[in-house]
Amino acid sequence: MPLSEYEQRVLEQMERQLTSDDPRLANTLTQRGGRRPVVRYVVAGVGAVVGLLLLVVGAATSLPWLGAAGFVVMFAAVGFAFAGPHGTPRGPQGTVAPDGTVRPAPGRTAAKKKQGFMSRFEERWDRRRDGDGR
Repeated sequence: MPLSEYEQRVLEQMERQLTSDDPRLANTLTQRGGRRPVVRYVVAGVGAVVGLLLLVVGAATSLPWLGAAGFVVMFAAVGFAFAGPHGTPRGPQGTVAPDGTVRPAPGRTAAKKKQGFMSRFEERWDRRRDGDGR
């Protein structure tokens, strides 16, 4: 059942209000457009079942290395299921202005992506200590 014109206007007004009240939340909601691929969960489920079977067989045959391998496979499968996708982020990056345009996030440059782990970690620590980090 389609929405009436009044309902559509109210929905658009609520959307604009949310964008102006909390642009960070609105940006987060627009970035997460779809669900994770089902294939990722299927592969993780199969991996968890195989790991569980290895664990049980290792325990039944008194082979501790097989049980440990099964545990590692189960752990890796669950980690794979809940890990975020690697690669370039999709969707708008930055904050959403009240008029609906997306402003680039401050400090998001190609050079920043190429920094090492420790550099990024130290930068986040400094931002938190200064009180403007998340």
